[in-house]
Amino acid sequence: MTKTKRTPAGEALTGLILDLFRANSLLLTAGDRLVTSLGLTSARWQILGAIADAERPEPVAWLARNLGANRQNVQRIVNDLERDGLVVFETNPHHRRAQLVVLTDKGRQIYDAAGRLQVPWVNGLADGLSVRDIDVAHRVVTALRAGLKDAGEANE
Repeated sequence: MTKTKRTPAGEALTGLILDLFRANSLLLTAGDRLVTSLGLTSARWQILGAIADAERPEPVAWLARNLGANRQNVQRIVNDLERDGLVVFETNPHHRRAQLVVLTDKGRQIYDAAGRLQVPWVNGLADGLSVRDIDVAHRVVTALRAGLKDAGEANE
């Protein structure tokens, strides 16, 4: 059996992917710690952000697609957010069964409070990093996401 060898770029990307896995785990843990006093988790905060940042109310399936997440997981979290009074479901005039998810005033207040907690945390995390380096990292991650999306669509 012959062993396949990674190209130099493939080897470098493998290292980056492993670092991204580790960073994701650390980000989720830090996010949980940051917003726990608000009754949130990183996952709930992320969903609230997707709802708050949407141009108009969206159904769960669209939120999941925009996040690159599993619809069932997003539905479970949205149901929890509804139970806690942070979102409500509204009738979707374009689809009978796919209700729209809308932030309540309480949900907006909690999301805004999370943002206020995030500012000093992210500013501290950015200390020592140049905006240029952050922009380069952002472009690399964006290209990686696009490649993963294209590869996923090609396999469907």
